[in-house]
Amino acid sequence: MITIYHNPRCTKSREGLCEIEYLNQPFEIRKYFDEPFTKVELEGVIKKLNISPIELVRTKESIWIENYKGKELSDLQIIQAMLENPKLIERPIIINGNNAVIGRPIENIYKII
Repeated sequence: MITIYHNPRCTKSREGLCEIEYLNQPFEIRKYFDEPFTKVELEGVIKKLNISPIELVRTKESIWIENYKGKELSDLQIIQAMLENPKLIERPIIINGNNAVIGRPIENIYKII
């Protein structure tokens, strides 16, 4: 089953959702602003993406710039920042089994379908 971690207020996330719908495969939507990640879940997503936590951060968000930019943060501190501020998480995230991608650009979705 495909899962899309989605923020309906985000244009890129909406575009990713439309692409998933177009594929006509079963999927579920996880609106992570309404149902926040747990620490274990977020760590699992990062592992499936095969990236470091900082690569999942939207570093141009004002929350990041005002509170975290330029600070030496551990991976755990970066994960905690994303848990406390879900707006910092890149989106959409698409998971298919043990594979995951950030759906930006949209073509990334096809790497795991």
